[in-house]
Amino acid sequence: MKINDIRVGKLGGTLCSIYVSFSFGDLMQTAWMAVVGTLVSYVTSGLLGKINSKMK
Repeated sequence: MKINDIRVGKLGGTLCSIYVSFSFGDLMQTAWMAVVGTLVSYVTSGLLGKINSKMK
């Protein structure tokens, strides 16, 4: 066996095991949490910016 064959085998096995461990629901939950986190961050930054400008 060549070293490249071993590397491809390892990579293929790793990708298959990762693919099996994730479900569509997990991916959707992760995407939803990212959206919520982005919105909360945006609103918080806006509110802090308004509070900061009123204090000056």
